[in-house]
Amino acid sequence: MLKQRLQQKLLQKLSPQQIQLIKLLEVPTMQLEQRIKKEIEENPALEEGAELSEMEAGMEDQVEENEINDQDEFSIEDYLDDDDIPSYKLASNNYSKDDERKEIPFSGGTSFHEYLESQLGLRILTERQQDLALYIIGNIDDDGYLRRKLSAIVDDLAFTQGITAKEEELDEILEIIQDFDPPGVGATDLQECLLLQIERKIATPELLLAEKVLRHHFNEFTKKHYEKIITKLKITEEDLKAAIEEILKLNPKPGNSFSDQQTKSFFQIIPDFTLENNDGILELSLNSRNIPELRVSRTYQNMLQDYAVNRKNQSKSQKEAVSFVKQKLDSAKWFIDAIKQRQNTLLLTMNAIIEYQREYFEDGDEKKLKPMILKDIAEKTNLDISTISRVANSKYIQTDFGIFSLKSFFSESMQTENGEEVSTHEIKKILQECINSENKRKPLTDDRLTEILKEKGYKIARRTVAKYREQLNIPVARLRKEL
Repeated sequence: MLKQRLQQKLLQKLSPQQIQLIKLLEVPTMQLEQRIKKEIEENPALEEGAELSEMEAGMEDQVEENEINDQDEFSIEDYLDDDDIPSYKLASNNYSKDDERKEIPFSGGTSFHEYLESQLGLRILTERQQDLALYIIGNIDDDGYLRRKLSAIVDDLAFTQGITAKEEELDEILEIIQDFDPPGVGATDLQECLLLQIERKIATPELLLAEKVLRHHFNEFTKKHYEKIITKLKITEEDLKAAIEEILKLNPKPGNSFSDQQTKSFFQIIPDFTLENNDGILELSLNSRNIPELRVSRTYQNMLQDYAVNRKNQSKSQKEAVSFVKQKLDSAKWFIDAIKQRQNTLLLTMNAIIEYQREYFEDGDEKKLKPMILKDIAEKTNLDISTISRVANSKYIQTDFGIFSLKSFFSESMQTENGEEVSTHEIKKILQECINSENKRKPLTDDRLTEILKEKGYKIARRTVAKYREQLNIPVARLRKEL
């Protein structure tokens, strides 16, 4: 029996401007300049520059009018590259005192994969081997590992490249790549990565033992079952300690070493906000030093006006031109407004955070950080929780006591035995201090950490302690053990 049901759904349709704002809220200051430059390149109706006075704009209009009148006919192409006529400006005047340099760090040079490909030229390979090697290099991740099985790459080559190959053939080429720099590149797992690096070193008793540990007792080594290794290899604790010191000199992520070497000086935090404490008065500014002023092209506006005057006698191509110009003008205005709203939303949110955590921002004492969740700031700003989340993500503030991510100010709360509400920041700080000062030969277990916190008045379950420890990127006690 067929049944009919009427189902009503409430759907929210976002406007193009809202979509642009949502995307721009997530962009940190360091990437905003590139995002604006990209928009300018794609939309000729959007220009970079300051607005002129009415008199100056009028003079520009007169010049343009004379130029147009001197021509028998004109088309849109005549104006696509014209970037000298200002009209509409977006200016963000939130500059900090020392923002003289208008630049953002950027990365350049050779990428990791290009570096690997360049080393192929140093080997005598057939054209087929060259193609297979390039395909394998393309499958190596940024850490330097080939985590895909050769059998899967064989299938890919057959289906996407029309190349029939065998695993044995790929394995031979992989061995060539594994001889490239940085040492350890092309490994299929951590054990192989470390062994590839050790094989390149000059053999010493310590390195020979380290190689033996990695090759035959890797599982015990990763679990820090040192006593088992000592017993099986019939060595002393000092012998094992010397071998482990050699292993710790190796790089578990060889791809990162190249990346760090190439871009260490470029990848730095650019704060989105600056907070200054002037005799107890907190002054917040938005870092806009690299954000260009924007305007809508006067050329495009005048073109639209001219078409509007003569719209009765327009041909089909002219109507299409009108539609094109209007679309570009609307897009430019939407983008400018979205940038404005982004700046206003960022300032509104950060001001609310400062107001909520005023005691902390006055001197930077972490103990004064109050429990604060996204909902708290959403209620203060009348913004959606998802908007606050987007603002907080990947944004930083520079203060007199350091640079901090906005996410670090948000935390859960709990009560002490005295009923006092404290931030989980405070508990994590105590955990970190306990672990920093522990005896590394006998690290503190989660059970013992739970007891210590209880002694300090924080009654927390063991599983919660484990969760906080993991959030601090601290491994379990067994993996913190040292000889």
